[in-house]
Amino acid sequence: MSSARVDTLIGKQTELQGDIHFAGGLHIDGKVKGKIIATSDESAVLSVSESGSIEGDVRVPHVNLNGTVQGDVHASQRLQLSAKARVNGNVYYKLIEMAGGATVNGQMVHEDAEKVEAITHQRPKVVSTTTDERELVTERKPAASGSS
Repeated sequence: MSSARVDTLIGKQTELQGDIHFAGGLHIDGKVKGKIIATSDESAVLSVSESGSIEGDVRVPHVNLNGTVQGDVHASQRLQLSAKARVNGNVYYKLIEMAGGATVNGQMVHEDAEKVEAITHQRPKVVSTTTDERELVTERKPAASGSS
């Protein structure tokens, strides 16, 4: 990820307010108040330097963080937390690399394709019983049937 191309740079003296939707490579040295979202690009990379900070959620496949994020981080491919990285929010990742000194104040959730797919094939259903009580039952969606 260190050799990733940078298409967009937010400089150290820059403060940007609003959501950012990008493709390719985005490097942040300044401050962003808003969400950072990669638009349909599985190779998109976000890098945040030690002086960079984000106040908002991040949804990018590849994240290289050495600054601060106040919000949830969703890295669908790889998350690299360097020694000065600070996350105040939950971290969702497929593959993570965390250096000594990095901190996460929130939950760390590993997401893999099989687990996400298994969850999406179930839906909760409220069933009325013979008494006046109700119980929560998990109902499986019917599998797509093909002709044999």
